[in-house]
Amino acid sequence: MISATIKLFLPRGDAKCLRTAEISNWTGKAIAAPRTELDELLAREELDKAGVYILIGNDPITNAPRAYIGEAEVIRDRLRQHKTKEFWVSAIVFVSKDENLTKAHVRYLENRLLSEAAAINRFTLEQNQAGGSRLPESDREDMEVFFARIRQLLPVPGSDIITPIAQRAENSQPGGVLYCRNKDAEARGQRTANGFVVFQGSTAILEERPSTEKSPSILAQRKQLIADGTLIEKDGLLHFARDSEFTSPSAAAVVIHGGSANGLTAWKTIEGKSLKQVDAQM
Repeated sequence: MISATIKLFLPRGDAKCLRTAEISNWTGKAIAAPRTELDELLAREELDKAGVYILIGNDPITNAPRAYIGEAEVIRDRLRQHKTKEFWVSAIVFVSKDENLTKAHVRYLENRLLSEAAAINRFTLEQNQAGGSRLPESDREDMEVFFARIRQLLPVPGSDIITPIAQRAENSQPGGVLYCRNKDAEARGQRTANGFVVFQGSTAILEERPSTEKSPSILAQRKQLIADGTLIEKDGLLHFARDSEFTSPSAAAVVIHGGSANGLTAWKTIEGKSLKQVDAQM
């Protein structure tokens, strides 16, 4: 990913309130706001334009991250229609400062956002696909550049919906890929900017330890991962069907062990050095 200079503007001086973000030498612009400031967002002149938007919140039943991705020729009019959607608590809008985005362009960008978000699977999406649009080759390349900048900028106004959970490079962190083994279960993972990721194909103990009755949070987490399809029972183990991110190495280890575990000692390099030892050498 190329380097970038980002300009973040806080009209109220508060990073949790309405804010705008731009990248130097890019025609795009992001405007983000919590739902409590929807009227202020709708009053922005940028929302007269065509663009794409993301509504972010949590499922009211499971509390899992949820999002709606859309496009419109006039963003303001479309956002007003979404007042009836209960789940969302914040909105992020992307427009072009030079007003060169057409309906076909934003439909293309919407489809790219939906495809990437579905593949990365951090959020449950309110819709699964969009019609997209056929663009001339030159326009398609322009929109791919625009989309790459959206991907780069999106975490700044507040979402990692299209940020890959992990890059599986052996040298991406001290110690490389780490291993957590318990009986027949073996998991692979590494630290991330948000905590710790366990890679797809890893396995976890099927049965919880009796001691987990005193730790309902461990049981709840494993049940949630089974319910959402992350963990699938097969051949007497639980298999990770996709990369899964946790808040810490220990949070990941307890799921794999089926009970309490210290992530700093449970996760080890391929040579057998614990994560605690790796950290001590940094």
